[in-house]
Amino acid sequence: MILLTGATGLVGTAVLQRLVTQRRAVRCLVRDPRGLGEHRVRVQIALGDLADPPSFRNAMRGVTTVVHLAASARDQPAGSIEELNGIATWRMVRAAEKAGVQRFVFLSGLGASPHHRTRLLRAKALAEDVVEASELETTILSASLIYAPHDRAQRVLSRLLLLSPVLPTVGRGRAEFQPVWAGDVADAVIASLDRDEPRQRHELAGPATLTARQLVDLRVRALGRRRRAVPVPEPVAAAGLQAAENLLKSKTPVSWDEAEMLTASMATPRGKAGMEALGVSPAAMADVLAPARPRA
Repeated sequence: MILLTGATGLVGTAVLQRLVTQRRAVRCLVRDPRGLGEHRVRVQIALGDLADPPSFRNAMRGVTTVVHLAASARDQPAGSIEELNGIATWRMVRAAEKAGVQRFVFLSGLGASPHHRTRLLRAKALAEDVVEASELETTILSASLIYAPHDRAQRVLSRLLLLSPVLPTVGRGRAEFQPVWAGDVADAVIASLDRDEPRQRHELAGPATLTARQLVDLRVRALGRRRRAVPVPEPVAAAGLQAAENLLKSKTPVSWDEAEMLTASMATPRGKAGMEALGVSPAAMADVLAPARPRA
């Protein structure tokens, strides 16, 4: 039995599709089963979330492998970034050890470290340390920026383009990324499940290195639009987005913590080698997004 967290998320949706297609026994830890769509009748369901540690214990019963994909890049009413990514993973690992789980698969981010400038990747570093120190067989998958054609970032950008004649961007946009498609990440997750190595670590990156500015430009072109980018100094962007978050709370379209992720590079000198070692040939972002005909 595989326990999957984050089954309704960007990567989790693709992983669940593959697990169901392969007819593997899956249990999903979810707040609302309706988010699983048609798959909710094909899997076991455990109600709970990252902010509900007792639900971990119930979800672990009879499980041999945990695939932990759930994460939050912004503070939520139920917990902070640190609680939902770092502390929750610590609690989940402990629950897995007590339940007799054999393997723990964890999705992290490239460059995660205790001193990283972003809160998310500092929390991910804490979680990695916990996973690596556990008694379980472990797999850590460190991914660059993960995207999909109709992901949340693309939807937010689409709304922004409707409202503004220019495109505000944070800083100079020089941070570098190797964007990797969620479908390719899902293939890497599945491939890692079939390897017998007790301790695995793989870097998941796409075939091209793009700056933050190039990433945004590519997304704009994929929406079939043109906009002039207007750099906003980081302190000004931080103050504005934090003020919006204080006003709108969890309903703010973009939090500063999310925007700040585009100011810190997430790239590896090994490029796509980590993906290819798992038998996955990652697609280029430009090909996946399939740009539409430009319009004003």
